[in-house]
Amino acid sequence: MARFLIDANLPYYFSLWKSEDYIHVKDLNDTLTDEEIWEYAEKNNLTIVSKDSDFSNRILIKNPPPRVIHIKIGNLRINELFILLEKLWNEVIKFNSKYKLVNVYRDHIEGIG
Repeated sequence: MARFLIDANLPYYFSLWKSEDYIHVKDLNDTLTDEEIWEYAEKNNLTIVSKDSDFSNRILIKNPPPRVIHIKIGNLRINELFILLEKLWNEVIKFNSKYKLVNVYRDHIEGIG
């Protein structure tokens, strides 16, 4: 069963999240609004993984579900993004179990709430 919902602004063909724990918005409907994504994640107890600050802003005034992982590393080539996230992902998952919002930067991870 999926645990994470990957937003459309992140790569679809990314081996890091090609398992049953992950579902990509494109697998649902890539025209979903942020509100619809939020509602789907809330209903299915998923963590939203996104580069979109709208989700991280919303979780600051709400309680999970959903939880949010906000990728705040700017624009990188897909290969560079993969290398960075692959290196950090296990730690991101640990933070996600403790915090409602996890901000992922190039040089550190921050948990809020």
